[in-house]
Amino acid sequence: MKIRKELWFGFILMALIIAGTALMLLLAPKLTTGHLGLMMLALVVVAIMLGFPTAFTLMGMGMIFTWLAYERDTSKTLTLMVQSAFKVMGNDVLISIPLFVFMGYLVERANLIEKLFKSLHLAMARVPGSLAVATLFTCAVFATATGIVGAVVTLMGLLALPQMLRGGYDVRVSAGAITAGGCLGILIPPSVMLIVYGATAGVSVVQLYAGAFFPGIMLAGLYVVYVIILAKLKPHLMPPLSAEDRFVPLPPLTERISTAVSNTALPALLVALKGKRNADVPTGYILQQLAVALIPLILFLLVTLMSWRSNTAPPDADAIMASRQATATAAADASGSGLQAPPGTEPDASTSEKSGLAEPPSAGQGGLAEPPSEDKGALAEPPSDNKGALSEPPSASGDLKPPPGTDEGVKEPPGAEAPASASAGGVQEPGAAASPPPSTERTPATRGWWIGVGVGALAMVGYYALLSFQRLEIFKMLLSSFFPLLVLILSVLGSIVMGLATPTEAAAVGALGGFILAVAYRQFTVLVLKESVFLTAKTSAMVCWLFVGSAIFSAAFALLGGQELVENWVMSMNLSKTQFLVLSQVIIFILGWPLEWTEIIVIFMPIFIPLLDNFGVDPLFFGLLVALNLQTAFLSPPVAMAAFYLKGVSPPHVTLNQIFAGMLPFMGIQVIAIILLYQFPAIGLWLPQLLYK
Repeated sequence: MKIRKELWFGFILMALIIAGTALMLLLAPKLTTGHLGLMMLALVVVAIMLGFPTAFTLMGMGMIFTWLAYERDTSKTLTLMVQSAFKVMGNDVLISIPLFVFMGYLVERANLIEKLFKSLHLAMARVPGSLAVATLFTCAVFATATGIVGAVVTLMGLLALPQMLRGGYDVRVSAGAITAGGCLGILIPPSVMLIVYGATAGVSVVQLYAGAFFPGIMLAGLYVVYVIILAKLKPHLMPPLSAEDRFVPLPPLTERISTAVSNTALPALLVALKGKRNADVPTGYILQQLAVALIPLILFLLVTLMSWRSNTAPPDADAIMASRQATATAAADASGSGLQAPPGTEPDASTSEKSGLAEPPSAGQGGLAEPPSEDKGALAEPPSDNKGALSEPPSASGDLKPPPGTDEGVKEPPGAEAPASASAGGVQEPGAAASPPPSTERTPATRGWWIGVGVGALAMVGYYALLSFQRLEIFKMLLSSFFPLLVLILSVLGSIVMGLATPTEAAAVGALGGFILAVAYRQFTVLVLKESVFLTAKTSAMVCWLFVGSAIFSAAFALLGGQELVENWVMSMNLSKTQFLVLSQVIIFILGWPLEWTEIIVIFMPIFIPLLDNFGVDPLFFGLLVALNLQTAFLSPPVAMAAFYLKGVSPPHVTLNQIFAGMLPFMGIQVIAIILLYQFPAIGLWLPQLLYK
């Protein structure tokens, strides 16, 4: 019997794992329970690769090795299992998983993705590799609305793959674009994977969602750039669309206006509105088309007005007063220590006459001078028998008065009480700067604002100069497919990121939004509801059982001392922060070949997370690197689930090896994205720091 290459690869990898574990046990100077934990980890990986269910494999191995660790005490083993399961099921964050999954299945059955793909590939007809680019855009938008990788890959395999093959696209490029775009669902929020990582690592899911937004857009953008460059360099792989595929039929009434007046939409509609009998078209229809055509201009004017209000807003009164108070305090500290006050503060009369720093007292003037003060007679001269010698310290003389600021007879430093006296209506201290009321007048708009408005105005002029009736029909298709999804995405992600709702509450809003969309597009039936509820229950049960198995396995691993052994081994290598991050990401990348992302998160993240404090790594940043890296778990053979999803709906002549070959360039792009995120952490950390710190 001939064995496939994928099976050979799996068998060889399992043999290496078993051989490495055996070699480690043989070379260890002394076998401990920690080595037993590492053997349990290796056996779990091998069992999963053999096809055993992940959740029950974790639970079974965890209970067996816990029983061995407790010296065959069944009572303690069962108690640990129950406590671990109860702790996991008491996590409130997990409630959002079934709600997000239910939202995704309802949106999937509203048939929005078919309309979205058609409108996008018509809108991008002149872009090189337009079908592949439209596929990636559609996958990114749909992944944001659903977060379900299997659903996105399967639907795009049914919709996009036949059109791409019919258009002469290479099978490998087509398969790579669909699988890579579909996998964006595990990175772009609302992602179930981010919820699982947050619950495992103890990181805020809200901050993870905010941090993963721009890395997800960056990765999708890199995919699009690669496809466009490849289409320019090798056009035979992605031929341009034919005139027949680009043709957009016009409604009969719009066809009359286009024939009688002009094909440029905005001028033709305005002329038809004033012409004889409106070119035999009802006035209401013309006004309706005109309103649709003017939507971009109305949005541009609204954005311009809002940006002008924020750009020219008067300075915040509270910020001004806080700044002045800080400046006055700094001036008081400087005056009390004999230093010059900061620029912009009012010095007292004595310091202004001396123009800056006072000269230090000379030895011939009787030793050390008294501390600086507005009233020279406020302090008594330190007693001394010899005027030329140093005076006694204050602790040796009882005639000295306390330092300035502790005696009621000594005035406060200049400017220290200015805000308080002004607010109380009293007399202002001498030398204190007057605090004029904050200005309520708007400031002039900045040059950058004017440049932005100018660029936007030119874009509007160009848009309406090129807006034909065919493009207007494409825009209407986008309005009916893209913008409902956009409203749903903004309502869910916006409420989470802005702190208006918890992930669970936002997931409930998203589920309601998916229900409304299905009803609005007349796709909601009892069968649709039944299928969505069944698939949601199936997915949620899988995730929850994984969490229970992971909790039992992690408890057993820690009980055996495996975590301590791994930590000591890593610390003995004397790695730097960069070396540790590279090592951890390489391990996760390799684990993505035989394992899925769920197994990597629930098995290996509890091992990596405790090591982060030793190297000063932010768990949020580490989670973003892992999220990018785990894209490979869906694209790397032999357990590349995206390939099997696509193979299940592709024509018979599309082989699994062709799909795997199409995935490889996109895996390289993922590695580039990981390097970019590491070199420029602000890509992922800027938004969480802006919103929450």
